[in-house]
Amino acid sequence: MKKIGFLSFGHWGDHPSYKTRSAGDALLQSVDLAVAAEEMGLDGAYFRVHHFAQQLGSPFPLLAAIGAKTKKIEIGTAVIDMRYENPLYMAEDAGAADLISGGRLQLGISRGSPEQVIDGWRYFGYEPKDGEDDAAMARRKAMVFLEKLKGIGFARPNPRPMFPNPSGLLRLEPYSEGLRERIWWGAGSNATAIWAAENGMNLQSSTLKENESGKPFHVQQAEQIRFYKEAWKKAGHKREPRVSVSRSIFALVNDMDHYYFGNEAERTDEIGFIEKNKQAIFGRSYAAEPDQLIKELAKDEAIREADTLLLTVPSTLGVDYNVHVLSAILEHVAPELGWR
Repeated sequence: MKKIGFLSFGHWGDHPSYKTRSAGDALLQSVDLAVAAEEMGLDGAYFRVHHFAQQLGSPFPLLAAIGAKTKKIEIGTAVIDMRYENPLYMAEDAGAADLISGGRLQLGISRGSPEQVIDGWRYFGYEPKDGEDDAAMARRKAMVFLEKLKGIGFARPNPRPMFPNPSGLLRLEPYSEGLRERIWWGAGSNATAIWAAENGMNLQSSTLKENESGKPFHVQQAEQIRFYKEAWKKAGHKREPRVSVSRSIFALVNDMDHYYFGNEAERTDEIGFIEKNKQAIFGRSYAAEPDQLIKELAKDEAIREADTLLLTVPSTLGVDYNVHVLSAILEHVAPELGWR
């Protein structure tokens, strides 16, 4: 059995073939898709965060809105780029959104991916400390964020406050109990997966990672997950960790599916450079008629290792078509693979 969710990048654009033409469309359709996903029995609604792009960039208003409109579906990110964040303000926003949703937030955070602009986090007012690069800055901010989610007082109270204070040092409010255990780290390498385990975060692994062995993508990703699980056990954490992988999977069940994604059937892993001197491997998309799709997915080692599968959706094609895409996986594919 697996938890199955969708992952949306929230693209929009003024293109005649798009159903999502504006930022308002992207936000409101994201809410509608999450509501529909809950109704069909999906387990999670997750959103990618990108800045300086026609994509979803400010997750907490969206997560809170979805939390208020749904009752049981998990609501998350994959991922929030910590280079851009004030970890204390983020802890307040996350606590509020989690309380609105009744404790259903599953926040994926990370160093983030290559950006639309050069060092975009500098425009947000952030600079690495001496001896840091931007990745180290992101990890430092993540640790501050995790610490503040514990709800432990750290701020000295004013002796003449506007409102009465409880005794002792003050914590951030609102505090949402249990949220600290629902933070995930998006790892692009084996080393960062191990670091996430050591620091008690769940693991998110996407459709790309550093090419560390030359093996097929799903094999490298499965190895990454096993490194993570081993490090988690060694760290002695008391709870069981969660691991998600994301995939682009399309069951071709009608003419429209073939029109949109029929050419994806021959896709294979790709090797490229997303950063200077850092080779990455990009996982293939899966698109085929259900019987063939089941055979191909059964060979994916990383999906077998994960407890959560996030299905990337073509957000610009609109809510109705995305409901169809997700329903086709739940109906024609998931039961045969034992995911449901």
